Amino acid sequence: MKTIGILGGMSAASTQIYYRELCRMTRERLGGLHSPELLIRSLDFATIETLQASRRWDDAGDILNREAKALERGGADFIILATNTMHKLADAMMQGVSVPMLHIADATAARIKEQDLRTPGLMATAFTMEQSFYVDRLKAAGLSYLVPDAPDRAETHRIIYEELCRDIVTEPSKKAYQGIAARLVDRGADCLILGCTEVGMLLNQEVVSVPVFDTTLIHCDAALAMALEDWLYPLTQ
Repeated sequence: MKTIGILGGMSAASTQIYYRELCRMTRERLGGLHSPELLIRSLDFATIETLQASRRWDDAGDILNREAKALERGGADFIILATNTMHKLADAMMQGVSVPMLHIADATAARIKEQDLRTPGLMATAFTMEQSFYVDRLKAAGLSYLVPDAPDRAETHRIIYEELCRDIVTEPSKKAYQGIAARLVDRGADCLILGCTEVGMLLNQEVVSVPVFDTTLIHCDAALAMALEDWLYPLTQ
């Protein structure tokens, strides 16, 4: 089994999901007492969020690059970044790192195309929904995409940072997210990307009328497949 290097803590709530799901998937696939070979570097999200808010992306990229190099030195065979938003800095993060990175958007796009779907709705942080670093990879894979309108984008972002990143789950926010998802479907989305690693805390297939693609679960499944050498998707350096 290859060693998966996880750069997480952005937020800690989603990194806990990565660890739990990778362990669950390994048990289900291999049985017995098997568990995944992991290295986890969990950052202080307060530091990262401050850099995000002040648009000091170069400084944040330097931090991620330092930590990716530490994971490589520690013995990681490949690296996953346990956050959608910080994939904005994927290239900066991997500068001078020789092991590969498994990109969350590539894995998600491939899974959507496997089901012959073409127009995902995207619910994520404002950074992910409104900037090009993520949606460009969806377009490169041949997908169209829809994002919520401006008020719904603002509410989606607010709930992520004020609640989900703090491990807070409330019924009003569940209902708000279900309404946003429904409006995307009404506009023509044939599936839904849970494009922030915390969004799955509020939405799942049971409450959405179109196929749901939880990026956290997809990323974990793809990473385990790669660790077990039955990887199906292309890698990005």
